[in-house]
Amino acid sequence: MEMIRTFIAIELPDELKRQLSDLQRKLKTDNQPGIRWVNPDSIHLTLKFLGNIRENDIGGITEAMIRATAQISPFFLETTTMGAFPNLKRIQVIWVGLGGEIDKLKRLQNLIENSLTKLNFKAEHRPFKPHLTLARLSKEVSMVELQRLGNFIANTTFDSSSKIIVKSVNLIKSELTRKGALYSRISSVGLSQKTQI
Repeated sequence: MEMIRTFIAIELPDELKRQLSDLQRKLKTDNQPGIRWVNPDSIHLTLKFLGNIRENDIGGITEAMIRATAQISPFFLETTTMGAFPNLKRIQVIWVGLGGEIDKLKRLQNLIENSLTKLNFKAEHRPFKPHLTLARLSKEVSMVELQRLGNFIANTTFDSSSKIIVKSVNLIKSELTRKGALYSRISSVGLSQKTQI
């Protein structure tokens, strides 16, 4: 049976993707071996990476998403500062942080996590750190380039006028190709329209 590489995520508005693309252009220089830039159209907020699933698992996963989202009403997020994992001196991932109704986001992510453990998906024990990944760096990146990127990130504010209105979560298929990952939506589940007390 064919296995499908998947994750659960919140998709971003087109205007924010354009602004993230502009930010990537400011970060880039002509010669940057070892830096893989995420296609702006593919940037999303991952809530849970599932890995390889079977096609007949899709229904159960979607049901778990429905149970989780039934307890959360729509909310908003906004971009904040730039940063890097693990830190600005040893950059492996460049990201944009998120603010707004983070408590609701974390509750949603936790509900999804708990719903999926009942389907025997391994629980993630690292704390959830919501972010939008701009680039991943390998060990090929020179110390000079790492320092330049670290300084740029430390001294750059990313002010986006585009809010993320979260109304749904999506199960996404990820196909790895030579040109990078290609994403396509498998299912989408809306958040509860009931007023939360």
